[in-house]
Amino acid sequence: MPVGTAGTVKAVEQGVLESLDAEIILGNTYHLYLRPGHEAIRRMGGLHKFISWPRAMLTDSGGFQVFSLSDLRKVTDNGVEFRSHLDGSSHLFTPEHSMNVQIALGADICMAFDECTEYPAERPRAEESLRLTMAWARRSLDHFRARQNEVPWSSDFAGRKQGLFGIVQGGMYTDLRKQSAERLVDMEFDGYAIGGLSVGEPRELTLEMIAEVLPLLPKDKPRYVMGVGFPDEIERYARMGVDMMDCVIPTRAARHGLLFTSEGRVNIKNAKYAEDQGPADPNCDCMVCRRYSRAYLRHLMQAGEPLGGTLNSIHNLAYYLGIMKRVRAEMEAS
Repeated sequence: MPVGTAGTVKAVEQGVLESLDAEIILGNTYHLYLRPGHEAIRRMGGLHKFISWPRAMLTDSGGFQVFSLSDLRKVTDNGVEFRSHLDGSSHLFTPEHSMNVQIALGADICMAFDECTEYPAERPRAEESLRLTMAWARRSLDHFRARQNEVPWSSDFAGRKQGLFGIVQGGMYTDLRKQSAERLVDMEFDGYAIGGLSVGEPRELTLEMIAEVLPLLPKDKPRYVMGVGFPDEIERYARMGVDMMDCVIPTRAARHGLLFTSEGRVNIKNAKYAEDQGPADPNCDCMVCRRYSRAYLRHLMQAGEPLGGTLNSIHNLAYYLGIMKRVRAEMEAS
């Protein structure tokens, strides 16, 4: 799922995302709450209408962004007090408030408010974080179920309804992860996510946590691993049974000149591409590879032209989405 933090997948227009067959994109509760504000978006008919995106959308709970503000936040049983990274203003996110914001945004899939456990974390810290996350999951679900009829969708969304996913936490302790998964399944969410990964742990540990938790989550509901990963990782996790993944890597790397290709990673800023008339990836049929050369893409980066980041992003997204399309076809055929 391409990540559209502030109502945009950076540098890529929504029509292009549709042409790439992106079926669902992400919005960020924390950032959209601060700017332009969830009530403003509600008044304009919800996030789909505001950004002109008719397909599915998922919003995260804001928990990870608050987690990243370690010097600007205070965690209590009630929720998280934090200062805005924009202007220093003070705010309080509770499970109930996170649900209110996500309902106002009108996401198809909302996420329970959780506390993301940092890495490394001693066991007492992971246990306390899990205690909060489980309590907040229950509060999130109860409040969501009571208020989800307030979604600001128009008649264009007849027959659709919002869903809420619970998030498995527990640090890098398999027994805590299992406990978290079992308790969330008992609460009967619409889907389940594995959070608290890609926070600095070795890739082998990420794989271990996913392998331990995935079999505990219902196969008849979506299973989502948050914040991963590189192309080889998303293919591996999909074949393990993960249904959904998201990551900023394809677009963030693109803006720094890193392209993912069938021949490996390409740093398009390297001098050896200065007169290379070939496409970024000779085995790619995306709109960028059909039209532009490596030499031109390098020139755009060297000249600081915004188009460079846009074209690189389109190619990387096409590459990622192409992997998932191939994996789906192979799994359906097997």
